[in-house]
Amino acid sequence: MKNKIFATFAVIFACSVAVKAQEPKPADTEVWTPVPIEITPGKTSFDAPSDALILFNGKNLDQWVSVKDPNAAANWTVSGNILTVNKSAGNIQTKKSFGNYQLHLEWKIPENIKEEGQAKGNSGLFLASIGPGDDGYELQILDSYKNKTYVNGQAASIYKQSAPLVNANKKPGEWQTYDVVWEAPVFSTDGTLKTPAFVTVLHNGILVQNHTELKGPTQYIGQPSYKKAHGPSPIKLQAHGDPSAPISFRNIWIREIK
Repeated sequence: MKNKIFATFAVIFACSVAVKAQEPKPADTEVWTPVPIEITPGKTSFDAPSDALILFNGKNLDQWVSVKDPNAAANWTVSGNILTVNKSAGNIQTKKSFGNYQLHLEWKIPENIKEEGQAKGNSGLFLASIGPGDDGYELQILDSYKNKTYVNGQAASIYKQSAPLVNANKKPGEWQTYDVVWEAPVFSTDGTLKTPAFVTVLHNGILVQNHTELKGPTQYIGQPSYKKAHGPSPIKLQAHGDPSAPISFRNIWIREIK
């Protein structure tokens, strides 16, 4: 009888130990590898981190070419660490093509600008410039400080697609920032769309596009759609044909997202 009782207790004890061994532990959900690569942040939130590619360093346009002639240098004005649009030279784009990325760019509308609506300091940041006949995907640049226009064409809109969540514009003459996370569209081997493009934008540190899905490249007239497949693409800055004084840029850098 004693042996049976002892055996029963032994079984109960063994089961108890087994149950405890199967109980969740903090270490069960701890992941130790791979270890993220260490980078050095900029001194301020606007400064480039150590793994960024500097697209405009205030000194030259070595990272840019003319859109009219990709074999020609970008002929915009560089002076005092500032890049100013040369409208007669046309648009410029990066020499390098990019897929997914984080981009920082600072821009300024001339202080004494007089025009109104879409003619008031118009430019554009094309998040992927995909070639002749298709400008790409435009994040609008415009003076939208007390300047009425259609909301999907004001500053920080995805032009003709998505109005910004809020109007975060500063007055003309003040520097403004765009911080962009771009997720490029993905196409299947037969050229059909697999996943659309998405973009998140902070304008002057304020969220204005929250993982916004793009319907396709920018269309001035008609509805956007993904008409043709493309891979990594240059980033383009627009020399808009409005009559206003040209806008300026500074401190442009990018981090590719693998």
